[in-house]
Amino acid sequence: MKKSLVHVKDFNLTLGDKNIIHDLSFDVMPGEIFAFLGSNGSGKTSTIRALLGIYQPTSGTLWVNGQPLTPKTAANVGYLPEERGLYVRSKVLDTMMYFGELKGMTRDAARQFSMDYLERVELADKANLKIKKLSGGQQQKIQLGVAIMGNPELLILDEPTKGLDPVNRKLLLDIVGELKERGAAVIYITHLMEEVERLADRLLILKDGTARAYGTVAAVKKEFNSNSIEDIFVKIYKEKSSEVAHV
Repeated sequence: MKKSLVHVKDFNLTLGDKNIIHDLSFDVMPGEIFAFLGSNGSGKTSTIRALLGIYQPTSGTLWVNGQPLTPKTAANVGYLPEERGLYVRSKVLDTMMYFGELKGMTRDAARQFSMDYLERVELADKANLKIKKLSGGQQQKIQLGVAIMGNPELLILDEPTKGLDPVNRKLLLDIVGELKERGAAVIYITHLMEEVERLADRLLILKDGTARAYGTVAAVKKEFNSNSIEDIFVKIYKEKSSEVAHV
C-alpha cells in the first residue's frame, strides 16, 4: 500500500480567541493532485501555514514524509502562494538560480534547471532581464519555476492559474500534470471547479474550518448524488453550518 506523503490527523488550530480549524484529517499521496477547496476564510491558508510550520497546531498532527516540516526537509517542498512576490530588481535567471541553491542544488544544476524551464515556458530570451520588466503573467510563470526548482516531492499551489490567459493556463496545467506523473504530491488550491474536474484525483472541501467533503472526485460526486463538483461546492456553502458534514 502506498504511503502518504502528507498526513494530517485531528488538526485543531486556535488563533487568539478564534477557533480556525476543527478536527481536520486528510492524507495526500505521492503522484496525485489533491484539490483543497473552500471559500475565502474557510481555513485553507491557515492549514497550509500550519503544514509549512508557520503556525503551530493547537493539537493534532501535520506531517510531511513522516515528520513535522523542518528547515532541512523544507527543501523538498515547493510553494506557490496566492500573494505573489519576487525580487523585482533582480534578473530572471539570477532569481531562479538563487532559489535553486537555497534548495541545495549546485550552481550548475540550478542554472541548467532554470534555462530548461525558461525554454519550456518561452521565456529564455528574458533570462537576463530584471523581473520588473516582465508582464504579470510572465512573472507568474517565473514564480512557478521557483516553486518547482529541484523537482520537490510536495508542491503546494495556491490559485496557480489566476490571471493567466488560456494559452499560458494550459501550459501551466500541463507542467503540473507532468510533475504528478513524476511522482510529486500536489496540493492544488483553486476556485475554478473545471480545473478540479480536469486535474484532481481526490479533493477536500473545507467550510468554517471543517471538512465537508473528502475523497476521490468520483466518490464525492456519488455521495452527493451530483455530476458536478461546482454544484456540490455551492450546495455545501448554502447549508447551515450546524448541518452534518459529509465526510
